Amino acid sequence: MSEPVLFDVDDGGVATITLNRPERLNAINIEMRDLLWTYLGAIRDMPDVRAVVFRGEGRCFSAGADISEFGTAPNIIEARRARHERDVWWELLNVKVPTIARMHGYCYGAGLELPLCCDYRVAARGSSFAVPEVTLSYIPSAGGTQTLPRIMPPGVAAHMILSGEPIDTIEALRWRLVATVVAEDELDTAVREASKKALADPDAFMARRRRMVRS
Repeated sequence: MSEPVLFDVDDGGVATITLNRPERLNAINIEMRDLLWTYLGAIRDMPDVRAVVFRGEGRCFSAGADISEFGTAPNIIEARRARHERDVWWELLNVKVPTIARMHGYCYGAGLELPLCCDYRVAARGSSFAVPEVTLSYIPSAGGTQTLPRIMPPGVAAHMILSGEPIDTIEALRWRLVATVVAEDELDTAVREASKKALADPDAFMARRRRMVRS
């Protein structure tokens, strides 16, 4: 069986991390979370990596966390310990190079919160964006209650968080949730262009600006 998360670095220094459970709409399970943490840690120690692209295999970026694993930890202490010891979102927010999310199809729950931790978000027309876990009485646990209002107008973010209702690419572009919307067959080209712009920026200057934005 294929690995649920794929990792590759091209000759130009662009690392690509692919969510690879297309049969489950790339629902992020514990194994995927651990692999994401591992690859992000590896990037930290790879000076040749100058940008990171996240993508999803198959029909969508990600439909969110794999809820079939919710409540399977032996106890709440163990569940919290695992999150603290392998904090994917902290690693992502502290990557030293620009991060780009290539988004298509469903971008729900953790499948939206991961891109919200990235610097650039490029989406295919027809994609949809939501934190639907709130309708199941779950709080967005990957920082969505903080990242959404920092990127979108607070009122729009509050509606998404309180209702769980999805928005489309027209609304996402209007409210700056995504920077670019293109046809799906143009998505790879748009991501390459975003990567080129990121790579053209002097590394030290880019790193300083990113620290200022995230502080």
